[in-house]
Order: sequence, then C-alpha cells, then structure tokens
Amino acid sequence: MTWTFAESGLADDDVRKLLAMHFAEMRADSTPEACHVLPIDELGAPGIRFFTLRDGAGILLCVGALKSIGPGHGEVKSMRTTPGALGLGAGGAMLRHLTEAARGMGVTRLSLETGNSLLFAAANRLYQRDGFTRCDPFGDYRDTPFTHFYTREI
Repeated sequence: MTWTFAESGLADDDVRKLLAMHFAEMRADSTPEACHVLPIDELGAPGIRFFTLRDGAGILLCVGALKSIGPGHGEVKSMRTTPGALGLGAGGAMLRHLTEAARGMGVTRLSLETGNSLLFAAANRLYQRDGFTRCDPFGDYRDTPFTHFYTREI
C-alpha cells in the first residue's frame, strides 16, 4: 500500500469536506470554552503547516497540521482521519509525519490539546501509544473538565 504525504490541500474539495465534518463534530461534542478547533482559513496562516495523506489512488486518508507556538515548541492541530480510513493506521502515520516535520523545524517539544469524551477515545489512545503524556494547559489554553493536554519531547 502506497501512501503519500503532501504539504498542501486546503483548497481541495475532499479536504474541505473532511474539515467541515471535523469542525461540526468538534463543536457539537465540546462546550464553547473547550472547543479549540481552527477554522479552515486559519489553518493556512503563517506559522502553521498543513499536511494531507492520500493513498496510491489519490483518496484522502487523513489531514493534520503543525503550529509553531514558541521557540522549540510545536503543536499538533486539526488531525483527522476520514471515516473510510479508520483503523488503517492513517492517524498514526500522520502523527509520525508531523513529528518528523517538527524535528525538521527544530522543535524539541510537541504538544496538543484534545477532548476527553468517547468521541476522542481513539485519539487519546493514539497519542499515549506515541509517547505523549498528560500535562497542564499550555499557551493560551485554559483547563476545562472536557479537555486533555498532552506533550512529549521529540
């Protein structure tokens, strides 16, 4: 199975559809103070690198973004696997790709914020398997009963 990463795709219809689904689910499952999903136009802002993962036929499998949040510190944002690719390892592949991209930028600490409801259970397991550990809120985030924060040195 051949998978290809690209640093682009925000204008692609399938990417926009996946992100719209992601944003709708995040907003529906999270309280306003715990919903930190970035709108599509903000994913193209300076300091954010956006990636897609596609199979050999060009089918979108997963998206993810990497945001610089300080010297040597990066954040995983908007990582989402398409419903048809769940269970194939696309999320883990994207997380490893984001980690390598972060290392290439000189990042030594990678952090993320995610939810803690059942909707986020698979994501939380993925982050923990990849060596992320729970931490206090970072950056401008505030702790809420609906949020988990993770970090790891890379």
